[in-house]
Amino acid sequence: MSGVRLGVDIGGTFTDIALEHPGRLSTVKVLTDHARPERAILAGIAEACGRAGVARGDIVEVIHGTTLVTNALIERQGARLAFVTTEGFRDVIEMRSENRFEQYDLNLVLPEPLVPRKDRFVAVERVGADGGVLLPLAEAEIARLVGELGRGGYEAVAVGFLHAYANPDHERHMRDALLAEFPALSVSISSEVSPQMRELPRFNTVIANAYVQPRVAAYLGRLAEALRGAGVSAPVFMMHSGGGLIGVETAMAQPVRLLESGPAGGAIFAAGYARAHGIERALSFDMGGTTAKICLIEDGTPKTAGSFEIARTYRFKKGSGMVVSTPVVEMVEIGAGGGSVAALDNMGRISVGPRSAGSEPGPACYRQGGTEATVTDANLLLGRLDPEGFAGGAIPLAPELARAALARALGALGCPVTEAACGVVEIVDENMANAARVHAVEHGRDIEGYTMIAFGGGAPLHAARLCRKLGIARLLIPPGAGVGSAIGFLRAPFSYEAARGLFQRLDAFEAETVNAVLGEMREEAEAFVARGAGAVEVSAALTAHMRYAGQGWEIPVRLGPVAALSDDPGPLRAAFTDAYARLFGRTIEGLAVEVTNWSLRVAGPTPPVAPVAPVAPSSAPALASQGKDRLLVDPGARREVRAVEVARADLAPGMAVDGPAVIAEAETSTIVPDGFRAVCETDGVLHLSRREDRP
Repeated sequence: MSGVRLGVDIGGTFTDIALEHPGRLSTVKVLTDHARPERAILAGIAEACGRAGVARGDIVEVIHGTTLVTNALIERQGARLAFVTTEGFRDVIEMRSENRFEQYDLNLVLPEPLVPRKDRFVAVERVGADGGVLLPLAEAEIARLVGELGRGGYEAVAVGFLHAYANPDHERHMRDALLAEFPALSVSISSEVSPQMRELPRFNTVIANAYVQPRVAAYLGRLAEALRGAGVSAPVFMMHSGGGLIGVETAMAQPVRLLESGPAGGAIFAAGYARAHGIERALSFDMGGTTAKICLIEDGTPKTAGSFEIARTYRFKKGSGMVVSTPVVEMVEIGAGGGSVAALDNMGRISVGPRSAGSEPGPACYRQGGTEATVTDANLLLGRLDPEGFAGGAIPLAPELARAALARALGALGCPVTEAACGVVEIVDENMANAARVHAVEHGRDIEGYTMIAFGGGAPLHAARLCRKLGIARLLIPPGAGVGSAIGFLRAPFSYEAARGLFQRLDAFEAETVNAVLGEMREEAEAFVARGAGAVEVSAALTAHMRYAGQGWEIPVRLGPVAALSDDPGPLRAAFTDAYARLFGRTIEGLAVEVTNWSLRVAGPTPPVAPVAPVAPSSAPALASQGKDRLLVDPGARREVRAVEVARADLAPGMAVDGPAVIAEAETSTIVPDGFRAVCETDGVLHLSRREDRP
């Protein structure tokens, strides 16, 4: 048997497996093993291969996404690290941007830098913004630093000099000297990891990269060995944060690119269905065991960004984490998952998350020793989960443990436990709806015109209620939604995004200089893609990060497949003006325009998507009289309703289910509330719409 491909997504609670073999897809969810993540992967592979009747030796490709990098940064479990920077800039990472993310909190505590001050070293050197050397880095200075770092016993060193994006020579000399003296040392330099303007995000990025590099290299080495030991000799590729695939060697050199690899796979999964169903504007909603992720998809492509904030320390509040400069699928992530812990705050109100019970010990109802009340416990008491069928029956749930946990956590409310469970679900739904509203507003979008595409183990349970809160009229639940990110890995192209800081004012634009840099970027990106995909046809898309002169921040201006820029900056100015007007609703007359950074994404071919002819909801026969009954509690109305339970596997294209109903499958269940109808489309997608919206 040939052509068997494997997608593996390690989340905070579950490890998802998607095994694709000719004409079929087998999926499995197992609890994540945080001490040795590869053990959960091997257990999932064994179960998936057993179900599919596939030998492990038949697997030809393994595509992997992991939260290892993010978790290491959040938990501060990385390498013993030193940072070398230009004299006078030792405290940049501690001073941050001097913005207060909670303006009126007089006791505000800023997150500690990854590198303590005693482990930050300075070099007497200086490069100007134009790349000119103002103060050379002397050999004696390099020798002094090598000696000091050697005595410190560090596992990794990050090097970030001022304006190294314009001239990397000093950083390279420093790295070469360190490796000559200490060949086993992990050394990252900012001019390779993030060669862009702005020292704070560039320093943060190279520090984060160096901090996790030894741990990622060790994990990937263990994974490769474990796979070989289990009879899987296939090459392993990694999903990166920008929505594409890279080779293991690239992942080991630049692990910071793996920050949001799992959620990026989910966005690719949703984007494929948006293209297939002809949806121009989609809202990707991914709810797992630990977090919920929301992403805007336009014209079949997820929105991307050149920077991302990680390891937020203040209730997932924007500004309380580290901003890193790395290509990423742009999304909002909040602590709202099945394992999110419910409690009463100081004012006696229900709060949910961001803390999660994870997989160890997990929600109380898992019977794994957990005692805290979670969203999963609340969903179980509301009748949304089948105690015997959860995770395909692999994890039998205990309603009595869920009831006891909610009574302990929320008993002070003085209401029945079921009503408290309604409150938990309503709070988590409102948190997610508010995050979606804010994310859309930040991008100048009206969310009511979007179609929601929901996946992840928890999303189908909550998606219809979110649609009501957001005013969204159309909802899609794709096949395999419970392991959507793992399936998305199998649909992603090989890609790499190169970035460069190169300041240009349009009234003094030097096309020759810019084109020379773009040529170098394309060479770099194509080389990385070739390492993973081999000799394949690639496409390139250019983005310029632009602003009005005097502004403090830029906006991304997507220029598409530009081969070379001309001396006439008119098209660049027009593209910026159009992008600025779409985002802010206006432009500013009379100000010069500047470009600060350039990014070029090179990608291999994307698997084609066949268009899907929609089924007319009004003509679909209803199955309300078929299936068994289940009692549900409607959290909005706070009343019990009798719902029909239908197995998703029993639905053929064109069949419909009127709410209230539960459509059950191995990895999740879809709740169809009263007033909604679910129709099975020709590709197996469940299309939910409000009955009152149809003629």
